[in-house]
Amino acid sequence: MFITFEGIEGSGKSTLLELVLRELRERGVDVLQTREPGGTPLGDRVRSLFLDPGQKIEPMAEVMLVCASRAQLCTDVIRPALRAGKTVLCDRFYDATIAYQGYGRGLDIEELLGICLAATSGLTPDLTFVLDLVPDASRARVLARADGGGHAIDRLEREPPEFHRAVREGYLDMARRWSTRFYVLDALKPPEVLCERVLATIDRARAGLRTTAS
Repeated sequence: MFITFEGIEGSGKSTLLELVLRELRERGVDVLQTREPGGTPLGDRVRSLFLDPGQKIEPMAEVMLVCASRAQLCTDVIRPALRAGKTVLCDRFYDATIAYQGYGRGLDIEELLGICLAATSGLTPDLTFVLDLVPDASRARVLARADGGGHAIDRLEREPPEFHRAVREGYLDMARRWSTRFYVLDALKPPEVLCERVLATIDRARAGLRTTAS
């Protein structure tokens, strides 16, 4: 299975992914963890450039950067892992491009979807978990991390509240549009509670795949 975690800054998706990763491994599931942009040497260099607050990047250039990273990740990491029977957990995937550059920047949604699917050669997630958080709470979490000294505020985190509101609405709109693979989680709930819900959803999806295969 290919499972992705999405949400605006500070939503806790990375923390939740780590919990799910640990629980699946304890169950004996062969799991691979990766992220976007990143996950390959090329992707990590793109990530550094993409999030650099000193860079001014035009919206379509943002799309092309992350899609270049994504194409490399799919070829070098995700597809080989899936062929080997692994479960892949990815911190963001192309839904982030639709949310940020489409709903957030105002680029055409259908055009972006075509570009993203070209980059992945048609690969789409089996399940996508969106951690939903209002922008005010997101901002508070980002600032708290920065005040703690362990996190520098990146280029996207510096965007104004109206941008993050648009991105959040984009995720919710996509969840309505592609409801068979999207699951919206309340990011204010404890990570352990969210982890239990994610695991239960994965179990139901696996049972459905087994039934279909039989």
